[in-house]
Amino acid sequence: MAVVVSNCYTTPLKYPSSQFLGRSSPLHLKRRNQTSGHVNLSKISAIFWGQKKPAAPQPHEMEVSLGTFTLAGPESDSEGVSTNEMMRPQKLSVSVVSSISEISSEEWDACAIEATGADKMNPFLSHGFLSSLEETGCAVKETGWSPVHIVARNESEEILGVVPLYLKSNSYGEFVFDHSWADAYYRCGVPYYPKLQSCVPFTPVTGQRILLRNTWCKDQVFEKLVEALKDLTAKFKVSSLHITFPSENEWLKMKEHGFLQRVGLQYHWRNRDYKNFDEFLMDMKQSKRKNVRQERKKISTQNLTMKRLRGHEIKAKHWESFYHFYRSTTDDKWGRAYLTRDFFHVMGEKMGDQVLLVVAEDGDDLVAGALNLIGGDTIYGRLWGCLPQAYYPSLHFEACYYQAIEAAIELNLSKVEAGAQGEHKIQRGYLPVTTYSSHYILDNDFRSAIGDFVGREATQVKAVIKMLHDSGPFKDDVLKSLEE
Repeated sequence: MAVVVSNCYTTPLKYPSSQFLGRSSPLHLKRRNQTSGHVNLSKISAIFWGQKKPAAPQPHEMEVSLGTFTLAGPESDSEGVSTNEMMRPQKLSVSVVSSISEISSEEWDACAIEATGADKMNPFLSHGFLSSLEETGCAVKETGWSPVHIVARNESEEILGVVPLYLKSNSYGEFVFDHSWADAYYRCGVPYYPKLQSCVPFTPVTGQRILLRNTWCKDQVFEKLVEALKDLTAKFKVSSLHITFPSENEWLKMKEHGFLQRVGLQYHWRNRDYKNFDEFLMDMKQSKRKNVRQERKKISTQNLTMKRLRGHEIKAKHWESFYHFYRSTTDDKWGRAYLTRDFFHVMGEKMGDQVLLVVAEDGDDLVAGALNLIGGDTIYGRLWGCLPQAYYPSLHFEACYYQAIEAAIELNLSKVEAGAQGEHKIQRGYLPVTTYSSHYILDNDFRSAIGDFVGREATQVKAVIKMLHDSGPFKDDVLKSLEE
């Protein structure tokens, strides 16, 4: 039962049951003490009237070594391995850096590219994107995102693996929602923050989180980096470690290391080797196809012109306009502006042709835009906005969904990931898919409750995905071919 401390006695306080981990517990329970459990109120009082245990280290204080590990020598038939390497064990040193600027872009990107292969490269994991977030004040201590990236080096100081990692003081900008977990901790008088988070800040995009060079020892480096993550969680005395939107393969491996498994859903469009947009529409049921055509027709009847800009085609004026569009969205009810004006300019310059900016013009005026990034086989839809108070029916669907589909067909890319949430995407060709997250909870009692919660949640999520998939706009034979 979740409660809040109201006095300072030594009566033990019970940990929360999983029924309250998906929502806040009732207010009338806030001051009710329980007589079974393992948390002592004399210790809890220190949280409110004087912190007794050391606070988590701040990034500017850190030059943290996580140790040196021994790697078993390679098999005799391993390609590209010298005789000397086969004869003796190899040393791997693992450490923490407080800024991605401490790692060269060449070394970081070599890990990011070789982790998946260039044909599946995720642009959000590039040095250019992540450094843009840090340099422009987005992913920094002041916003609750203290970088604590992990680096693995061999004896020659070559980087064999990196992990994008942040010490978080809040749960904003993550898109795997754990606010109710934090609330449960608080009601038991236990701090949930800070926590460790491996992800791309403000970006719900699936991709590798442990980025490895393609070497003979990559499997061993993976194991050592996972252990280093767990060691850092204990060293920093934080509540938990969260790896959000990892690849499915990583997610499965993390379970073997004691991580809880959680699932969610997003909406993605898949390319069935379409030659053009009309060929894609022919896979839809007649009524759905008609609806899409009607929505697209509205664009021309409103005197709107759509343009897709890449790389050098995107000028400073476009970023200035897009920042205003972005703020018109985030300044709405419940919005939050995570990204600064400078971020768009810096990111655009660093990412080059990987940036796809869809803009809408009304005559000579820019009135709306949608930001996408292009990866090895995917277009990633990220942000959208338009002029405040502007009203252009169907423009959001055109800029965010249909233009991205056309671009993916034109570039022969496999899919479009249209970001988090939005069941309206289904009838426009974007079907639900499973997303993943892994959670390492140090406290055994909270771990048990959260584990029960994510297990029951997974059953519901899987049922919802099946129901939404079956309600998709495609013909039955096409829908069957698009099943996960």
